[in-house]
Amino acid sequence: MQLVVARIGRAHGIKGEVTVEVRTDEPELRLAPGAVLATDPAAAGPLTIETGRVHSGRLLLRFEGVSDRTGAEALRNTLLIAEIDPDELPEGEDEYYDHQLIDLDVVTADGTEVGRITEISHLPTQDLFIVERPDGSEVLIPFVEEIVAEIDLEEQKAVITPPPGLIDDRAEIASSREES
Repeated sequence: MQLVVARIGRAHGIKGEVTVEVRTDEPELRLAPGAVLATDPAAAGPLTIETGRVHSGRLLLRFEGVSDRTGAEALRNTLLIAEIDPDELPEGEDEYYDHQLIDLDVVTADGTEVGRITEISHLPTQDLFIVERPDGSEVLIPFVEEIVAEIDLEEQKAVITPPPGLIDDRAEIASSREES
């Protein structure tokens, strides 16, 4: 399985280094020297990482065969793509790759169907499951221990214990207000 792990930014200096926008939780594994990455556009690669370093909070990479600013600038906006074993799991317990969570069925602890995870949104404070309901609408579910009780990859489901109001339909909320 191929996953985008970074996007090449602007050239840095005159020796062929580039800044990269990291799109992986494991840059030390996916963007290490010696890693060979496919590219989008495909004509730019494959690229082999020669060196990597952090400078002022940004990851800088240099690729084999790219030794000057002109060559580095020609790679700008190129996506770096790693080949990942779809069965590979992250090292940490209760950690998952996005591709393992996409398409999981989301149900409440009592088995009520909520929908299907269509996307993971990575925010600064927490990740969000973007869940498509059976009616086509979406609900955002924070991927936090207090709400996501279980991820079962074998059963292809995520079990949630949502607080009141998180997944309640607006019609149900409106009718309960009318009854009050």
